Amino acid sequence: MCWKRLTDLILSVVALMWLAPWLLFIALVIKLDSPGPAIFRQRRVGRFGKLFEIYKFRTMRIGTPDLATDKMQLLPSPVTRVGNYLRKTSLDELPQLINVALGEMSLVGPRPALYNQTELTAKRIAAGVLDFPPGITGWAQINGRDELPDDVKVASDQWYCQNWKYWLDWRIIFSTIKAVLTRRGAK
Repeated sequence: MCWKRLTDLILSVVALMWLAPWLLFIALVIKLDSPGPAIFRQRRVGRFGKLFEIYKFRTMRIGTPDLATDKMQLLPSPVTRVGNYLRKTSLDELPQLINVALGEMSLVGPRPALYNQTELTAKRIAAGVLDFPPGITGWAQINGRDELPDDVKVASDQWYCQNWKYWLDWRIIFSTIKAVLTRRGAK
């Protein structure tokens, strides 16, 4: 696991430095598109159930309730014009490199649940998923993303945690790049 953390730290810091001009450009475009901050903070469930604030580029209007993406389909779309593009390209996830650099997340691991997704969190605790650091991407993300029901996500995350190997993270990273480029499962 120390190789995992070392890789996370090096790659996240290098990526943040390399991407800094693009991150500033995206933040500026968000500010021009709609009122509110460019960075969105949200409480998520991290390793061992500890809550932390995840960073994302804001893709929704101010005042949107904290609901899982699949629950948002029941409401009129709160997604901004720029937010729609950021979500489809997964560029909204880039600020999570800060969470990785801080050690709150990993590049690869189970996606962190919202603080109010108590049923999903209980299933993850029972499956031992919260013993692993949450990730920007993970096994469930390359196998369906938001299209998967919670039980399948938990089973996928459990499989990842039980079968983790250093090479598996690299396989997931390269598969994520492919999924993002093809926009498979993106909402």
